[in-house]
Amino acid sequence: MAGPDYYAPKDADADQDLESDEKQARIRFHDRSNNVATQTGPGRRKRRMSRDSSRRRSMSAANTGIPLEFRTLSIGLSESKQISHDDDKKEKLKSEELDYFAGLNFHSLAPDQVLKTLNTSEKHGLDATTAAASLERDGTNTLPKVRDQHWRKIFWYIFGGFCSVLWFGVIVFFLCWQPLSSPPSIPNLAMAIMVIIVILLQASFSAFQDWSTRRVMNSILDLLPAEAMVVRDGQPKKMPATELVVGDIVQISIGNKVPADLRLLGTSGDVRFDRSVLTGEPDEIEGAVNCTNDSFLESRNIALMGTLVTNGNGTGVVVLTGGNSVMGRIAKATSAIKAKPTLIQQEISRFIRIIVCLTVCLALLILLAWVGWVRIKHPGYMTVVAMLNNVMGTIVAFIPEGLPIGVALTLMMVANRMKAANILPKGLATVETLGCVNVLCSDKTGTLTENKMVVSSTSFVDKQYSVEETLDIMRRPDAPEIFSEYHKAALLCNDSVFDPLTINLPIAAREIHGNATDAAVFRFAETAKSGEILRDSNPRVFQIPFNSKNKWMLTMHSSNNGNQSTEAKIPEYVVYVKGAPDVLLPKCSTYFSVDTNKVEPLDEKSKELFSALQERLAQKAERVIILCQRLYTPKEVLGSNYFGDEIIRECLQDLTIIGVFGIMDPPRPETAHTVECCRRAGIRFFMVTGDFGTTAVAVARQVGIITGEVEPHQYEDIVKIRNSKITGDLVKLDDKPEKKRFWKSKASVGNLPLDAFQGSLVLDGTSLSKLTAEDWEVVCGYREIVFARTTPEQKLRIVNEFKNRENVVAVTGDGVNDAPALRAAHVGVAVVSGSDVAIEAADLVLLDKFDSIVDAVRLGRLVFQNLQKMISYLLPAGSWSEVWPVLLNVFVGVPLPLSSFLMIIICVFTDVFSSMALIMEQEEFDLLSLPPRNHKRDHLINLKIYAQSYLFIGIMETVMAHAMFFLYMYQEAGIPMRSLLKLFEGYTEGFYGYTQAELTHFNNVGQCVYFVTLVILQWGNLLSIRNKRLSITQADPIRKAHRNLWIPCGALVAFCIAIFVTETPAIQDVFGTAAVPIKHWLIPLGLATALITMDEIRKLLVRLFPNGPVARIAW
Repeated sequence: MAGPDYYAPKDADADQDLESDEKQARIRFHDRSNNVATQTGPGRRKRRMSRDSSRRRSMSAANTGIPLEFRTLSIGLSESKQISHDDDKKEKLKSEELDYFAGLNFHSLAPDQVLKTLNTSEKHGLDATTAAASLERDGTNTLPKVRDQHWRKIFWYIFGGFCSVLWFGVIVFFLCWQPLSSPPSIPNLAMAIMVIIVILLQASFSAFQDWSTRRVMNSILDLLPAEAMVVRDGQPKKMPATELVVGDIVQISIGNKVPADLRLLGTSGDVRFDRSVLTGEPDEIEGAVNCTNDSFLESRNIALMGTLVTNGNGTGVVVLTGGNSVMGRIAKATSAIKAKPTLIQQEISRFIRIIVCLTVCLALLILLAWVGWVRIKHPGYMTVVAMLNNVMGTIVAFIPEGLPIGVALTLMMVANRMKAANILPKGLATVETLGCVNVLCSDKTGTLTENKMVVSSTSFVDKQYSVEETLDIMRRPDAPEIFSEYHKAALLCNDSVFDPLTINLPIAAREIHGNATDAAVFRFAETAKSGEILRDSNPRVFQIPFNSKNKWMLTMHSSNNGNQSTEAKIPEYVVYVKGAPDVLLPKCSTYFSVDTNKVEPLDEKSKELFSALQERLAQKAERVIILCQRLYTPKEVLGSNYFGDEIIRECLQDLTIIGVFGIMDPPRPETAHTVECCRRAGIRFFMVTGDFGTTAVAVARQVGIITGEVEPHQYEDIVKIRNSKITGDLVKLDDKPEKKRFWKSKASVGNLPLDAFQGSLVLDGTSLSKLTAEDWEVVCGYREIVFARTTPEQKLRIVNEFKNRENVVAVTGDGVNDAPALRAAHVGVAVVSGSDVAIEAADLVLLDKFDSIVDAVRLGRLVFQNLQKMISYLLPAGSWSEVWPVLLNVFVGVPLPLSSFLMIIICVFTDVFSSMALIMEQEEFDLLSLPPRNHKRDHLINLKIYAQSYLFIGIMETVMAHAMFFLYMYQEAGIPMRSLLKLFEGYTEGFYGYTQAELTHFNNVGQCVYFVTLVILQWGNLLSIRNKRLSITQADPIRKAHRNLWIPCGALVAFCIAIFVTETPAIQDVFGTAAVPIKHWLIPLGLATALITMDEIRKLLVRLFPNGPVARIAW
């Protein structure tokens, strides 16, 4: 029985069809010996079991589906015209989709006509030859995938970002090798090759990121059931669902996932499909053989790919497969949305633009200085090759070549941490965006709730019990009669059965075949005690299945008195009816009383008790199911044509109320904690659901989305606030005046997650369609919002409205109806039990509990901080301290203190390995206690970081490294610093009595001293930069609280690289490096300690004077 929801609107078209075919389609007789159901097919009745065992690989939980509740389609299309920013293109696509489905008539044709059109037969199916030809022509029955533009990606890997500038360097180095140098300059050739290696390293990391994303997608998507039961060459057989073609005859039964779009040819009369993933509601859709709607999308004789068969069985012919199916069309439409750069990608691009601009400016400055001054004033100092080498030295120095590699490694490390927390990021760049999220819109069913109906309360007209109390009483041998009848009705008036494959598991862990409401009641009754004996002793002889028109289910059973003589006039059968109270209560005249332990008349007082009970359950978001009973002896012969009419006429009156079930889809145990943590992190947590407002608000209160005791505001209140903004008046809502000053500007509404309007708001889909731009300004300022009865288009509009007001929006969901919003959000988060299309549209997939999203937010904020630390570490030595040697060489005439080769070694090797240690840093303080980062203001690289990296650490490292260079030249060569300044062409044969070879050797060693000094100074920077505020004595890398053993490991690797570069003869010969005297390895250790001390003083001033000038400029 599908869950009767007395709030649900009736489908008028469907009701007419059900009414016309009611007696044929809804009534089933059962042979008392074998319980075989009478079934209706096209033109004839068939005898089948109403349930078959599910096939092993095609069984699926009710967690995948495709949007079939296309009542939203026309609303969504008209509404999208008002909100789309690309109206022409989108409306054209939507029009094409409507035209595509409007041209299909499989649903309106009679079954025989459909079979004739498709050149197939219900009995024999397709022959193997025809099927093979169709498969070759139309392709496999798989969802379309976005084609990767491999060549474009490869081009971007190699020429994008910093690589475009580095390729210019490669060309220059090749030119400097030859023809500009004679004889050819081997060092320039080696530098060209070295830069190409750097480019390939960056490209390899970018390619690895994309490969990782594709690998993740392949690991989590299971797009189609593995097998389907198909009639081929007159024989039913199992075959891969991917090999289905148009015209195949497919048999479906309870537990199967529909493998393609089918036109139903015959059903068991009670076949139903689960579409909860689409609609957000647990109600199921009944299948039919005849056309029930003019639209292909809405007619119930079409079973669409991905929907789950929850009851009955049927036969259908495949009419659409793969990308032509409804699921395929939606998958293509969703994937067609062009992905925008993530926030971290935007930040990196911004940083690249700044660095490239500075690099070009410096390179032009050097070029112009050479052309206009150096070449004229010092003609023998700098040749064209030397000038080009200096230009390239500037480029190599100012561009942190290791940054792309470091960023990629950082994101990969954090992605691995997320995987350890059961979070699967499909794209590494999305990881950081979570740290900026200040609005989180979550679906209800299957995301905030378990998507599993359970009995949450048990009640009788005059008394209410907890579920545990009722179970305890029913288990007693001397249980009162009312509890025995309650248990008996729950078991007998039920169509659910346990999955045979899970029958040996505990009852709570068993899979159940049947609709959600029946399954909840069945699990409850079986938990009390097994109903096998009860079902055997009370065989079902007749039933009227539940349908959305009647909203009730009726079963008739042989009673325990069935074998007594008819002369005693004892009723032979017991009738149980289960359904919606508003339908069945008027048909009841008595009730079982707990207080008196007997049947009492249903008077006005008892009706008031029942109404109060019903209201209490409804306020807790519980769906109320009433159980009724009566004894009856039919006049007509069981199974005769008049028997069903008699039962409907006579048995649905004078019913006795047994009891009431309160059934709900309970919130996940971790949901309330998740909402609380998001609130503490400054994230507004909203519910966006297709369910009814009353149910949505009740769940929202349970999980903490709505916290106040006052009733939430509604559309009318929004209008009042909007008018108050226009007139300047104060509006009194909930006895509290709302002042106009709150609504200051567009930005003030969009960026105040903590200071937003303190009230709560509930809007349904109808109200959303009425909202103006001014209304949205008001809506986006609320702190607590529940959007109910929303369509997929409205969900998308909600996301876009918040995005347009400078919010960073995350969306969580599991259904196909969530896919457009998931794709449009800055971060789309799907649950792994959700639909394939939702998973494909999302950026993150939660593999386990919903509260793992809190870990994702924390890690997203952590990755941003660690990226800032990593870049702050890379810039002093990898940029600032490298560019000054070039400038001194050009403008002051000092022999070049650092070669381009050693610059690349620092940028790509020594600093990168050390920066990897910063990737592993834990948070310095509770990141969830901070507000989200404002992506418009709080950039990855800001003036404070530039000041820290260049003007503080950078200047100290530059001065210390140059001091070591001049110290070496003075101590080893006897050349004082003053003699090296303004030297220009003087550093040649005979200078201080040295030959040119000796001077070159001194310069090479001096360059390596500069290099070694920077490597060791970076050790001090590494220890200092890992904490913004804490002292190294409070957070050293060894003790457990802030342990990071990667720090000493990274420093050791950098040390080894420095030794390798300076001591290897082959590198010395090609790149001009040289061995460094031991004392010049030791002196920088003291300088590194001095650097740490200076930064410790800065941190101390920040801690002592948090509002002082140092704290205000601290990064």
